[in-house]
This record gives sequence, structure tokens and C-alpha cells, in this order.
Amino acid sequence: MERSSSVTRKADGADENGLAGERRGKEKSSTEEEMATIERIFESKEVPPWRSQLTIRAFVVSLILSVLFTFIVMKLNLTTGIVPSLNVSAGLLGFFFVKTWTKFLEKSGLLRQPFTRQENTVIQTCVVASSGIAFSGGFGSYLFGMSEAIAKQSTEANDAQNTKNPAIGWMIGFLFVVSFLGLFSVVPLRKIMVIDFRLTYPSGTATAHLINSFHTPQGAKLAKKQVRVLGKFFSFSFLWGFFQWFFTAGDDCGFVNFPSFGLQAYKNRFYFDFSATYVGVGMICPYLINVSLLVGGILSWGIMWPLIQDRRGHWYSAELPPSSLNGLQGYRVFIGIAMILGDGLYNFLKVLGATLFGMYRQFRDKSVLPIAGQSPQEKPSLSFDEQRRTQLFLKEEIPPCFAVVGYVGIAIISTVTLPHIFVPLKWYYIVVVYAIAPVLAFCNAYGSGLTDWSLASTYGKLAIFTIGAWAGAAHGGVLAGLAACGVMMNIVTTASDLMQDFKTGYLTLASPRSMFVSQVIGTAMGCIISPCVFWLFYKAFHDLGTTGSEYPAPYALIYRNMSILGVEGFSALPENCLKLCYLFFAAAIVINAIRDAVGKNRARFIPIPMAMAIPFYIGSYFAIDMCVGSFILFVWHKINKAKAEAFGPAVASGLICGDGIWTLPSSILALAGVNPPICMKFLSRTTNTRVDKFLDS
Repeated sequence: MERSSSVTRKADGADENGLAGERRGKEKSSTEEEMATIERIFESKEVPPWRSQLTIRAFVVSLILSVLFTFIVMKLNLTTGIVPSLNVSAGLLGFFFVKTWTKFLEKSGLLRQPFTRQENTVIQTCVVASSGIAFSGGFGSYLFGMSEAIAKQSTEANDAQNTKNPAIGWMIGFLFVVSFLGLFSVVPLRKIMVIDFRLTYPSGTATAHLINSFHTPQGAKLAKKQVRVLGKFFSFSFLWGFFQWFFTAGDDCGFVNFPSFGLQAYKNRFYFDFSATYVGVGMICPYLINVSLLVGGILSWGIMWPLIQDRRGHWYSAELPPSSLNGLQGYRVFIGIAMILGDGLYNFLKVLGATLFGMYRQFRDKSVLPIAGQSPQEKPSLSFDEQRRTQLFLKEEIPPCFAVVGYVGIAIISTVTLPHIFVPLKWYYIVVVYAIAPVLAFCNAYGSGLTDWSLASTYGKLAIFTIGAWAGAAHGGVLAGLAACGVMMNIVTTASDLMQDFKTGYLTLASPRSMFVSQVIGTAMGCIISPCVFWLFYKAFHDLGTTGSEYPAPYALIYRNMSILGVEGFSALPENCLKLCYLFFAAAIVINAIRDAVGKNRARFIPIPMAMAIPFYIGSYFAIDMCVGSFILFVWHKINKAKAEAFGPAVASGLICGDGIWTLPSSILALAGVNPPICMKFLSRTTNTRVDKFLDS
């Protein structure tokens, strides 16, 4: 489900930032009043020039946090594909590290430059850009979907010309030639988007409010308390992961395989797996997301799959292994894909319609987009804050010719380079992608400004089907489609992310130049850090990407099978699978339409199809973890709402970060051949009796 926009960039689930926007929308009205007077508070403080905002200490802290958050995002990508917003964690930890650094220097008499909110914004931008590559780089989706480990789970298109195993060299090279194009594609539009159209960019606005609040006296005190809470739960989560490791000496061992609701429920993937990560994720994601995941798990693993399994021998051969896509696994994967595509198509048309209609009114009325209930004809007068922000935002231009030359130059290098990395991806396919990419990047940046919903994964799927079908099955169409998906996703993701950062910079008085440079440096960091972190996972866990393993990488198989569908059609699907796919594709569209028709108050009781589809393939265990997180937050809100709102994100971030960073030492232990000493496994009474008899004999 995709990181977040930046607030959630990511899972294919991916479009999570749009879903998380539901919760932020409720907060918006309470923060607008504070945001409107914030520049009066900082009026006496001088805004440093753009070069002074780019400090060495900022990029050192950004590098440390980038490694931390890349591990977290990578783990989430390779387990379920759901990546929540980590902006609060990045902003909070960035503030804490530099504030501690500057306080130490100040006591030593060595402090030359105070820590400003502009520098804090640079850190935030750099960290989010860097860790975002772990999502847009496709390590849990299209890129890993090219590998033999994923291809062997399908019976179609698993020949040499349609597979490419990960290697650290080509992965870094690929990311460097495709990850910067999106930055140059929308730079000339920053004034139009932020000043003229006055797009809200809810994620960027929320991030700016967070950073501004840190640098007020009251906000600094609260931030110190939040960091203390985050540290406590970070330590707990890390030590809990370390403790669990001792009991995982074999397959299906440990607390992660605890049959909480009985062995039969465990076989159908209903159990609580004691994951601190997903309890934390559940505390961050809106209640509706977590409930939708649980509903999807109950519908699929509780009802549909047992019924279809009863048709074994009629609908599909009883001799097929459980992992075969011609059997039950095919229903799990392709029905889930149908729901994801239906949801994606609906929201693509919805956001595109809102974008085109908004632009039509903008140019028809020659006015800004209506905000806060204004009629389009009302030209809002500029407040003191807006005047100050607009003046500084326009003061330091980024020449349009720089953006054009940068885009064309990198496009030429990429067009020459990519066919050497992916042989089926011909140069003329790439030229077509780069010709239409700026238009789609603009649509995505504009749409995310209106709705906070990034459609990067939808545009990527569009590239899968078009380029894959164009290349054809006989010419490596599956690999070509996946590679084209990567090119498109990287362009449109970085474009909308940069525009969100421009909005954040506008509201914190950070220079657009410093925002752009920070985004470029963060992207470059991500192009190196993310492949290295993925390589560590790839070498340490030999069952990576295998169904039922610790890291099943569900979206890798889903993306690969989308590419196979685009190239070979529906001939390989099991009996009645296509009819069920049509049914769930249409159901996703209808449910979304009903949600929009009944209004926000009633829509919060209707599940979201994209979220419902995720457990179809991997099960409900993580959804149960997330619902536990939601329940904890709900009870906390009832007991003490103020504390829950102030410290809930810090608790969640600590749980996610501690468990996420534990993957580093666990990977190193696996690479060193150090195995856990104990296997804790749960057996039925009958099986246990047989085991005891065998051991006694």
C-alpha cells in the first residue's frame, strides 16, 4: 500500500498517503489558525541565505537517519508492502540530533550557526527523499519481481529473457539514471503550483506545521518529551526483537508463529504474531484502513479460500502444489490484483477529473482554486504570513533552462544506458515513456496537491501493460514491462515529492534552491543506501520472496503477474478465476463510488477496496497486529485525548524504528552463520503424541 507521498510513500498499497490524509484532514482546521500567525513569532529571527541552510551537520544527520529509515521501509516493503508516514519520526529525530549537537557546541563555546527551522526542513527533505527510494526503487515490487526467486513461483514467462537477478551494481546504476528525472520535470511549475494555484499539499503543510512548532519555546519542550518517549519504545521494540530471535531456530518457530486463535485459524493465517512494527503501523494508519484490512482477511481467508479449496479437483487439479498459480494460489493472487486495479482505475479517473476540472476553473476564472469555502471569483487578500512567504519563495529562482537541460540530458543518458541493463527494454520504448512522463508527473503533482493522493503505482501499472504488450511475450515483454514500470514510478513519485517539499519550504521560509539541492542529495543517498540494504536482506535471508517466509515480498509476485497478464492475457488462469476477477474488479469500483456518494461521515464506515485486497495473498496476521495498535490508540484517546495526540505518533514511531533496526543485527548474524539456539513450535495434541512416541522409540 504504498511511502506515503511523503507522508506515506509508499506500498503499492502505496497510495497510503491519500488514505492517511483522511486523518490529517480532521487536524487541518485546528492547525490553520496557528499557521496563519506563525511568521509573527519568527519575525525577529533572520532567515539564513540558501547556502547557509545546507550545512554539513544537516547532511551528516540526514545520512544517519536515511540508513535507519531505509531499513524500516525495506522491512515493511518485503513483509506486507504497507509503509505508513514516517515524517513525524524523521522530523522529530532530525530536530533532536541537531539540537543536541548545537547545545553541546554552545556549552563549549564553539557554536557558529544556530539551528533553524530552515535547516530542519532540509534534513526532513533529505531523509524522506533518501528513504523514499526504498519504495520507488521497487525492491518489494517491480525490481524484485524480475528475479528468478519470484519467477519460479509462476509457470509462465520464467525463461532467461524475462528474468534478471538482483546485483548491487546494476541496481545502483538503474536508480541513478531514472531517479532524478522527476525532479527536473516539475521545477519550472513550482510558482504556478504553490503561489498561483495555491494548492494545499496536505502532507507538505502538515510537515511544515510540525517543523514550525518544534522551533517555538513550547514546541521545543514538547519535542524533548516526545523524543524521550520515542527512545523508550525504541529500546523496548529492539530488545523484544532480540528476545524473539532466540526462539526461531527452524521453520515456523518463534512468537511470530504463535497460534493465538487456535491451530485451524493459524493454518488460515489468522493469528497475532507479536510484531511491534505492525502494532506501531496500526497506531499511525487511520482506523478505517486497519478495519478494511481485517475485513479483507476475513472475506478471503475466512470464507472464499476455504470454499474454493473445497472445489479442488473440479476447478483446478488436486495434484498441484499449494504455491502453483494454476491452483488456489492463482485465485489468491489474481483476485487481489483485480481489486487493486479496480481501485486504482477508479481513483485515477477521480483524481484526473478533479485535476482537469480544477485547472479548467483556474483558467476560466483567472483566479486561484477555491479554498476554505471561497467562491472562485474572490481574490483573497494576502496576510502578513503569505506576503513574507511569497516574497522569500520568489526571491531565489531556479532557472527554467536549468530544468529543461537537466531533464533532456539525463533522459539521453538514461535512454542509452537502460537497454544495456534490460535488454528487452528497447531505446524507443524509453523515448516514448520520457515523452509522456512530464505530463503524468504534472498530473500526479497537481493531483496530490488537491487530494494528497499519489497515483505513482497506478502510472507504473499503466507502463507495465502498455510497454509489456508492445514488446510481446517472445521478446522479453514481462521484463520490459517491469523495467518500464520502474522508470515511470520513479519519475512521477519524485515529481510529487519535490512539490510537497516546495510547499513545506514555502511555509517554513526555506529556500526553493535549498529544497531542490536537499532533494537531489537525498535521492543520491537513496540510490546507494537502498540497494545496499536490499542486498543485505537478499544475501542474509535465502527464502526471501517465498510465500510463507519471514519476508514474502507479496507485491513482487503481484507486479510480475500483472506483467504476465499484460503480455500473455488470461489463458493461464484457473477455471472461474477470470469471472471472479471481473466480479471483484467491478466491486472495487462500486464500493469506491458508494463511498464518494454517501459523504465523508458515512464513508468512514465503508471499507476501502485497496486495503481489503492486501490480505488476499498474504493473510490476516499483520491486520490483526494493526487492529491491536488501533485499539491501543482508541483506548488511550478515551482515557487522555491530549496525551494520546501528543505522544501517540512518538510511541508508534519508537515501536516501528526499534523493530525495524533490529533487522540489521539479525541480518549480520544470518550472514555470519550464527543460528538461534531454540525452536519454539506449536503442535496439536495428536501430532505432539506422535512426536513423543517417535522420540521415545
